[in-house]
Amino acid sequence: MRSFLSFFIFCHLGSVYSQQNGQHIDGVAAVIENSILLKSDLVQMINMAAIQQRIDPSNNPDAFIKLQESVLQSMVDQKIVLEMAAVDSIIVEEKEVNQSLDQQIQMLISQSGSEEQAEKMLGQSIRSFRREFWFDMQDRMISERYQQQLLNNISATREDVVGFFKTYQDSIPAFPLKAKLRHLFVKIVPSDSSKKETIKLLSKIRKNIIAGDAFGVLAEKHSMDPGSKRNGGDLGWVKRGSLVKNFETAAFTLDIGHISQPIETEFGYHIIETLEKKGEKVHVRHILIMPDITQKDNETARNFALSLKDSALTLDKFKNLVKKHSKDDQTASLGGDLGWINPNTYPVKEIGQAIKYVEIDQCSPPINASLGFHLLWLEGVKPGGRPNLKDHWSEMEAMALNKKKMDWYNNWLIAARKNFFVKVMSN
Repeated sequence: MRSFLSFFIFCHLGSVYSQQNGQHIDGVAAVIENSILLKSDLVQMINMAAIQQRIDPSNNPDAFIKLQESVLQSMVDQKIVLEMAAVDSIIVEEKEVNQSLDQQIQMLISQSGSEEQAEKMLGQSIRSFRREFWFDMQDRMISERYQQQLLNNISATREDVVGFFKTYQDSIPAFPLKAKLRHLFVKIVPSDSSKKETIKLLSKIRKNIIAGDAFGVLAEKHSMDPGSKRNGGDLGWVKRGSLVKNFETAAFTLDIGHISQPIETEFGYHIIETLEKKGEKVHVRHILIMPDITQKDNETARNFALSLKDSALTLDKFKNLVKKHSKDDQTASLGGDLGWINPNTYPVKEIGQAIKYVEIDQCSPPINASLGFHLLWLEGVKPGGRPNLKDHWSEMEAMALNKKKMDWYNNWLIAARKNFFVKVMSN
């Protein structure tokens, strides 16, 4: 298997050489019944796995060799699963494949640091990768769907959970305290006069840009978006559906090179310039200015939150108030449900810090956070510490079920392999 390292380097350099000479060199890495696994596909998957796991073959060759072994076995097993899935007519729609492939590509770019770096590590352009990897993604999704179908009927009995706990209790790490929480978010809203001043400033900046001032220079000077101001307000290419509504509508309807009037979103006010359009993607830059929040604005929001607290005497009343007044769009329709959270790692640190002072089944006083005030309703607490069946039954049940499914599937694979001809080729 250690020859895989030289095999990978050979394939990678061969691929580069063949591209430079306008030829395509490939070979067979393995034969599985009537299917073949191409060396180019294997190398592509190894490349992608190396990016995702941040393994550099020159710095960590042993880890890279183990990765190759794992990828090869996984791809052989996938071919076997696909043969079985075809018998049961498992299908995946084209739209589903496109969506999953988009997510995979965005993750690769994010993990690599940039699209350029991702292309360098993949040894090909993103467009080429997308075209070549489409059918691999389809195969992966079909095999995953078939696996899910196989495992759906497996369940964990009480005896399974108790047995799992007895076997693994010494190796299971301590659990953090968790809290079952709901919240109602009251956003601090700037005054009308503050909004007017912001619109006035942005309108002036817009006029200066139209008169000849550089958009990027003014974005670096004025924009309050820390993620884009250093790039002159440039957001790069963004896909439809990934932007807030008002911003997206303007970005996709603006003529190329035109500067929008000030546009309001939940983040503040923007002026936008659309630089390029390609189907469902747009290359856009913006300048964001958030209206000043005064002490009076802060007090108005807090007083409103206090009035809601006085009305939230029961959980049902709290949930109804959330649906009417909460400005958290993701949880308002769910009665503010945040699920079970770890207070030590929750993104809104003020909420995590406040939980120790909140009474169960009572509405908390307003909790001041960066964007406004939160009313909290604590429904329950799961103690942390060393795992035990009394306090952590659901966690133990999930772990036991996962272990049972893994064991069943591995045994199923071992049996399935015996029904197929498999040959792994040497260099």
